Amino acid sequence: MNWYELVLIAVGLSMDAFAVAICKGLSMEKSGFGKALVVGLYFGVFQAAMPLAGYYLGSHFAARIEAYDHWIAFILLVIIGGKMVWESLRREKDGEACEETSLRPAVMLPLAVATSIDALAIGVSFAFLQVQIVPAVTLIGVVTLVLSMAGVKIGNVFGARFKSKAEFAGGLILILMGVKILLEHLGILSF
Repeated sequence: MNWYELVLIAVGLSMDAFAVAICKGLSMEKSGFGKALVVGLYFGVFQAAMPLAGYYLGSHFAARIEAYDHWIAFILLVIIGGKMVWESLRREKDGEACEETSLRPAVMLPLAVATSIDALAIGVSFAFLQVQIVPAVTLIGVVTLVLSMAGVKIGNVFGARFKSKAEFAGGLILILMGVKILLEHLGILSF
């Protein structure tokens, strides 16, 4: 897996956190750098830690299922991406409200875990694809940190207009990456 693919996956994974960060910014009276950094750190750290955990779990099984690892990566990416697309469409239709505004750990930790749980499955896929995990999780964490900080500011300035569109785009990116991985391993596509 090359760097542009990792960047696309990082952006796709960070869209849930970006959408929640927009809500955080929307609900803040004033969003300064400090508040945006707190939100970005919560989401960035968890978004980096989850694929690392998934990678180590997947590494124990990679040799046993090497013959069909591309199918597992494809299925995981399509399920996660499809879920994100479906949720974005449902939220847009239902006009779902934003989360609580507090930045306390009791509020932020569950949000950070919830928005990064899909990254655990991506980490399993990384083990099957033999991705260099340290640069990959660093990139995912930094991209999520930056996009989450931007999300707080965007939410504070523009409102919830972009929330469901960001989640939709992230889901679509993950689905396309899954299809690409499958087609490469089947020999239909080569990059």
